[in-house]
Amino acid sequence: MTQGITNTFLCLSLLLSLATANAFQSDADKAVAWWEIPRAAPFDASELKQRPIIRVDGNRFVDEQGNTFLFKGMNIAAPDRLLKIGQWNKGLFEELKEWGVNTIRLPIHPIGWRMMGQAEYAKVLDEAVVWANDLDIYLIIDWHSIGYLPSGLFQHPMYETDEQETLQFWQFISARYEGVPTVAVYEIFNEPTDIGGKAGKASWPVWKAFNEKVIDVIHAHDKDVISLVAGFDWAYDLRPVLADPVARENVAYVSHPYPQKERPNPRNKDTLYPLWDRKFGHVASTYPIIVTELGWVSPDGYGAHIPVKDNGSYGPMIVDYMHQRGISWTGWVFDPQWSPVMITDWNYTPSEQGEFFKRVLQGDYEPK
Repeated sequence: MTQGITNTFLCLSLLLSLATANAFQSDADKAVAWWEIPRAAPFDASELKQRPIIRVDGNRFVDEQGNTFLFKGMNIAAPDRLLKIGQWNKGLFEELKEWGVNTIRLPIHPIGWRMMGQAEYAKVLDEAVVWANDLDIYLIIDWHSIGYLPSGLFQHPMYETDEQETLQFWQFISARYEGVPTVAVYEIFNEPTDIGGKAGKASWPVWKAFNEKVIDVIHAHDKDVISLVAGFDWAYDLRPVLADPVARENVAYVSHPYPQKERPNPRNKDTLYPLWDRKFGHVASTYPIIVTELGWVSPDGYGAHIPVKDNGSYGPMIVDYMHQRGISWTGWVFDPQWSPVMITDWNYTPSEQGEFFKRVLQGDYEPK
């Protein structure tokens, strides 16, 4: 009896060992040996239409004939999120084209990039390139983090990244889309901020040096693409730039001048324009600027929060200001859930601010 139990146990153990070995062998057979892992392939641009390369020339963006070009468009929500909720399709881009955009900004959150993986995310971005190229739209690829990268402290876990991951991201992106003019702008880091000291103490020389390191990686692949560098205070404050600019070519700067960044009383062009000039607009006389986020919502509207609450007077004032100073822009955000919304549903019904910016994009509002 004991011998029978022992024999049975030995048989079961042998079978389990064989099954385990077979499982490992099966996994090994499926896996690619580390020395056979292929390099990341560049995007196949053979089917794309030729598009003018946009470059920096002094304080302007220019096309290949030297004509001034202004980026005017919209942000969409993160592509991986749109894919998950079934709203990632060419129809979204076609609707934006009908609104009058020539540019779409793609915010890529570090957490979304990691969860999907670069190979799968690249397939989604490839679709964006094809759709945008077909519609004569330029793309801004934005590494959408908020915090102070040198300290490794961020506003929320969705924004957590580090210098190594950021460099690897831009190495991959610049290698994949090398020589693809539709991908016109790389926004290196969305909103740098030390969160009022809660994320350390922001230093412009340190921040500038990191951006230059990223740009060197980008330029090793593609010197034609525009690199976009943000200042502090959630990408609002560009005061250090004129005294200590980024020492690289084909660089522009970004600001996010939401309504409540400045709160003069009374609130009008006479009081706001000097404040905007001081914080970011003065740079436009020497270098190009793209306001990659702007927008508002009424204080009792959907998603109202600091710093985007406004009674609507902000819209005409900021558009007139950017027009006078030759500043490019992309509104935030063409989505019915992320605030401040440009649309109220997936039938693309415009919100209050959406109606205004649609008029601007379609030429039905004449900036002063």
